[in-house]
Formats: sequence, C-alpha cells, structure tokens
Amino acid sequence: MLAFGAALAAGAAGGCGLLDREPDEPPPPDPLLPLADDAVRLATLYRSAATDFPDRAGVLTPIADAHDAHARELARIMATPAPSPAASASAGGAVEDRIEALRAAEKTAYDAAVQACLRTPAHRAVLVGSIAAARATHLEALK
Repeated sequence: MLAFGAALAAGAAGGCGLLDREPDEPPPPDPLLPLADDAVRLATLYRSAATDFPDRAGVLTPIADAHDAHARELARIMATPAPSPAASASAGGAVEDRIEALRAAEKTAYDAAVQACLRTPAHRAVLVGSIAAARATHLEALK
C-alpha cells in the first residue's frame, strides 16, 4: 500500500497524476456535414422558388422534398439531429433568373457530392452516390 501511495505521489509531482488529465479534444466535424448543409440550403431555395412561381411548383417541390430527405438521411448516418427546414423567404427576381440561380447552386452541390463520394468510406458511399445522382437529375429537370 505504501508503494502505491509513493508511486501516486511521484506521478502527481511529475505532472502525470491520475486526476490531472487534460480534457479530450472534441471530435472533428463529420466530413458529410457540408453535404447535409447543402441539402437544407437547396431545399429552402427550391421551396422559395416554388412559392414565388406556382406554375413551376410541380417541378420544384419534388426536388425540395428530395433535398429534405437527403438531409434527414445524412443526419441519421452522422448520428446528428435531423435538420429543421429553414424558413423560405422570397428571393425576388424573374423566373428565369431564379431558375438559373438554382442551376448554379445545384451544380456546385452536385460537384461537392461527387467529391464526397470519392472520399467517403464504403459504408457511406451508396448514400453519397445516390445524392450525387439525384443532384444530376435535378440539373436535368431544371433545363
């Protein structure tokens, strides 16, 4: 018992005490977080455009729904809370300008999804690849 006490005292004096631990660093953010953020942002953009241009809602709303589903599924595999849809505010502008802005945002998000698919572990690649494929079809639907 004396030996244990002496060892503990020596360790504490040297800064290596059992109770003298530095707090663990928080884990790095999940690499799929930007993909989930893009999905939420895109869903908001599409919903806003569908509200502002009801004649285009038949195309835009299903795409917004797909982005919402992607955000929920990404949250599930990252073990994070499911994102709540952001409030959509009108962005204004002519329909063709807004559709072009959606194309540009979707293209950027598609490129990010392809890159994420190439870097993600195999157990996540199916989901990320599906998201990339969906974003490619969204680009086609916006033509």
